[in-house]
Amino acid sequence: MNLHPLHPAAWVVDQLRADHWQVTNLLAFTRASTLVIAHRASRKPVVLKAGFGSNHVLAELPAEQQSAAYGFYWYAQMTDAERALARQDFRHEADLTYVAGDADHVVPLLDQGHGERFDWYTMPLCDGGNFRTFMASCEDTAEGLNILADVAEGLDALHRLGIVHRDVYQENILIHQGCGLITDLGAARRLASPRGPEHRGPEVHWPPEYLTGYHRAGTAADVFSLAVLIYRYLCADIPRLGGHANLTRIPTVLRPMVVAALADQPGDRPAMSDLATALRTTQN
Repeated sequence: MNLHPLHPAAWVVDQLRADHWQVTNLLAFTRASTLVIAHRASRKPVVLKAGFGSNHVLAELPAEQQSAAYGFYWYAQMTDAERALARQDFRHEADLTYVAGDADHVVPLLDQGHGERFDWYTMPLCDGGNFRTFMASCEDTAEGLNILADVAEGLDALHRLGIVHRDVYQENILIHQGCGLITDLGAARRLASPRGPEHRGPEVHWPPEYLTGYHRAGTAADVFSLAVLIYRYLCADIPRLGGHANLTRIPTVLRPMVVAALADQPGDRPAMSDLATALRTTQN
């Protein structure tokens, strides 16, 4: 894989190659990280996540400038202070991923390392893509519910380790050999320690409490977000305030649990283990 020198991820890929990584594919370049498929020597390919990115896409370059930049987007660069904070956040993410390494249905950390300007860690390469792609292509409801049950069990395992994910949505669910796995602990926190801004939102998959207490959001936040995803998968829609019009598309045995999981108040939602059980029961 050869990126044009003007591509914002080219510098990161060059640094990885200098560290003896063979990079074969760029998966993503985000605000704070770069994801690639890479391998060393004769080892199997892995997904490598490097803690280096740019703030965000500001705007596409004007047409008269595109020929010089080959149509790439213009990225704002982080300040040194922002970069230092981003590096701390990435190390926090890697640490939580390592802690969760033995949990079922959670993508594990395989290896990690440090460079002069960024850190990295590796994960297994999953063969089934993410759940967004799955929803767009699969018509087997039972298969999808089985994947979501795996995810619920993975989140329950995180919760028992004292970790709340806080960003459960389609792209953060990977599929490998038909099984669902939760990934990306970049927004996660230990339940014992507040983390992040006080206010976040709104996003479709985020619970109401993020508006006033994101930094202290607990396990019930993951329950809400997974229920949103279950609803979207089964109903081809998003839950609506004041009522959910497509509830009849949810299997009868699962319906009360999904409705309860979408409650506005965290204390009114079921535990993740109960949601996992309901999803498994639907398969029987």
